[in-house]
Parts: sequence; C-alpha cells; structure tokens
Amino acid sequence: MTTSQRILDAAGELFSARGYRATSMQAIADEVGITKAALYYHFDAKDAILRQLTVPLLDELEAVLAAAETCGDPERVRWRAIEGYVDVHLRHRHTLTMLVKDMTLLVQAPIADRFRTAIALANELVAGPSADIEERVRASQAVAGLADPVLLFRDLPAETLRPLILDGARALLGGPAADRPRGPARGRNGGRPAKLSADLVEQAKALHADGLAVPEIATRFGVSRATVYRCLKI
Repeated sequence: MTTSQRILDAAGELFSARGYRATSMQAIADEVGITKAALYYHFDAKDAILRQLTVPLLDELEAVLAAAETCGDPERVRWRAIEGYVDVHLRHRHTLTMLVKDMTLLVQAPIADRFRTAIALANELVAGPSADIEERVRASQAVAGLADPVLLFRDLPAETLRPLILDGARALLGGPAADRPRGPARGRNGGRPAKLSADLVEQAKALHADGLAVPEIATRFGVSRATVYRCLKI
C-alpha cells in the first residue's frame, strides 16, 4: 500500500471517529507513523485529503444514476437508481459517517453542489417522468430514507442490510416487496398465481433479456410484479 493510501485510510478513520475539524494534520501523521513534513509532501492541506476521500463516493454516485437514466422503462430506471444509490452508500460508509460527523462539510462547495445535484437527479428518476406531486413527495421520502439505515446500522454486514433497505423502499413506493402476499398465496382462491412454472420462468427471463420491462412481463403472464422479480432475482 502506498503512503498516500495509508494517509487516506488513517484520515478517514480519524475523521469518522473524531470529526474532520477536530482532527489535526499532526494526528494524521502520528496515526500513519510519519512526520508532519512527510504528510505535507503528499497532501498540502487537510482540505486536499477531504477532497480525495469524497471524490470516489461522488463519482460513483453520479455514474450509477447516469447509468440508471439510460434504462428507458421508468420502472427499470427507478429500481436501477435506487439499487445503485444504496450500493454506493454501502461501499462508502466511512466517508458518509465522516461527513455526517461534521454536518458543515455538507454545505461546502464543491461537495455540497455535487451532492445536491445527485440527490435531485435521484429524486427525479425514482419519481418518474409523469409523477404528480404525491408521487414526487413519496419518491423524495424514499430517496432520503436510503442513506439513513446505512449510517444507523453501519455495523451490520452489507449483504444483510442491503435487502432490508430495498424492501423498505419498495414498500413505500408500492414496488415488489409491497406486493408480497399476506396469508394464503395468490392463485389459491382465484387471484393471480403466486409463481410461474419452470417453462414460464425461462420465457420471462428471455423476455427480460430482450428488454421487456417487468410490469409488461407481469401483465403478459397474469402475475404480480413481485412474482416476476422473484423469478428474475433482480
């Protein structure tokens, strides 16, 4: 590992534990085991370290939202944006903890400008192009709720926390998790079937691979979107 990376790792840990403003350059140098002069050789100011720590999070967040925006179907756009948003936050828990520790960092340009822009785009993608005010409010609630559990339950493994966060978003937005049957499974008493046969599962996968959206597949086979999502495992 390079000295620069060791500095970034140490600074990230200290910023998360103590706060950015409460952490001195000397404390970072001591944590790495180098002189303060050596630290300044790699980073000329504490702000430079902060930028280096936050840029990967912002770059990745902007990239996943841009990729989601190209999906075409609004439902696919919505869930690609939500899942990407959660994944980026899970990968950068330490950075988020650091920023929340010193909330004033979130109002500093250019960090604040990029965060505001990314969050605004996420809200638009989750709401959809023809959303009314009720749907836009609900979308903003969903987006706001994606990051909080990452911080509140940061000791939980990502693989445990991720599906719980996504289920919460789907419940709020009326997505697949909200469609899960309560009590008897659908199809037993005249409702939509709760699962597809093996042949239909393969057909659904082929249609999805060809670009057909989940709602259209669900309509074609007369099942809920939740059933299709379970078959496709997406």
